[in-house]
Amino acid sequence: MEISNITLNNYQQEVGQSEKPVLIDFYADWCGPCKMLAPEVEAFAEETQLVKVCRLNVDECQELASVYGIISIPTLILLRDGKEIARRVGGCEKQDIEDFCNENLN
Repeated sequence: MEISNITLNNYQQEVGQSEKPVLIDFYADWCGPCKMLAPEVEAFAEETQLVKVCRLNVDECQELASVYGIISIPTLILLRDGKEIARRVGGCEKQDIEDFCNENLN
């Protein structure tokens, strides 16, 4: 499944109107740990049908990062029906992302 890039303009469509739970990867281009996490998120997105995977650049969309209280990146937030149900801060591997989603959606 393709990863959607979240902006203020498409947030409601991509997240608010999603029929599936949404996993958002909050990142910045300059962030080393974010760069290490990116291929893991991409690998997870390619294999999963469980959630919709999105990315949000905190430098380009500071308003939404602030709404979610992002103070450290990378941060993964899992949402169901537009509401946060779980959060994970820091780097991890594809299996960790899968486990995170499975544990919090079941």
